[in-house]
Amino acid sequence: MSGIDAILALNKVHEVETSPLDRDALMRLLDCAFHSATAGAGKDGFLIAFDENADYESANFQWFKSRYDRFVYVDRIVVAEHAQGRGLARKFYAALFDRARAAGHVRIVCEVNLDPPNPGSVAFHTALNFVEVGQAVLENGKTVSYKECKL
Repeated sequence: MSGIDAILALNKVHEVETSPLDRDALMRLLDCAFHSATAGAGKDGFLIAFDENADYESANFQWFKSRYDRFVYVDRIVVAEHAQGRGLARKFYAALFDRARAAGHVRIVCEVNLDPPNPGSVAFHTALNFVEVGQAVLENGKTVSYKECKL
């Protein structure tokens, strides 16, 4: 299984928390990403993030773009169940924070699902000092919390 296939398979397991992806969509995301990372060639986890210059139409990304001049937006971070508890998500974020600081960014932003609930993600982002800066109900019916972490 290639790294792309592994990312697609892992995203499929978690598409309620993220969103569906096919190969073409994933390749477009990776092409315009500010930062991406994988563990275990994508089988253990991955992160994809964009800066404010990305050509990305996501409603969540656009929410931040309408409010901030500069930011790095975490579009998706997924860690496979078998790889949880090893600090992979923290490592992904540490590398992203370092890259964002080096590029002169002062904030990392993301959204976390409130409905359907994702308490693990809420707790994780709270532990990393993310604070809520807004909420929205999306077209797909999800309620999300918009979060920011100042670097």
